[in-house]
Amino acid sequence: MVRALLNVIWLVLSGIWLAIGYAIAGIVMFILIITIPFGVQAFKLAGYSLWPFGRTVVKKPTAGAGSVIGNIIWLVLAGWWLALAHIITAFFLAITIIGIPLAIGNLKLVPVALWPFGREIVPMSEVSAALGDYREGQAPLMPPPVELPAERSEPPRP
Repeated sequence: MVRALLNVIWLVLSGIWLAIGYAIAGIVMFILIITIPFGVQAFKLAGYSLWPFGRTVVKKPTAGAGSVIGNIIWLVLAGWWLALAHIITAFFLAITIIGIPLAIGNLKLVPVALWPFGREIVPMSEVSAALGDYREGQAPLMPPPVELPAERSEPPRP
């Protein structure tokens, strides 16, 4: 109930404007054809900025060098001004008391606006379940030890 209320307030005060910014960046990236993967990231983040409460961003364990290169190009083409939009919107939201939680949520989106590649948006319930399994010991910290073959008591044959 609280998440839904925060999402509605977020949508009216901040989300729609940020989603429009992400969508414009996505359209520009799609027009340039070679930057279509960047457009996909922009539209993914536009959806997240519309309804952020109850979801979170986690790093993908499979992200590699391609994500780093993509993030550097993203930063130059769109990331810096989208992050700036988050900061400016957070400033105006923080003027009112009801807007302070939304301003904090907006500031949490700044790193994702700068570096979206190698990140995944997941529901909070999935993150909690993963952490719960990890804490209960169902997910091992390290792989089980490998048994080494026993040493021979006989000398090697010539």
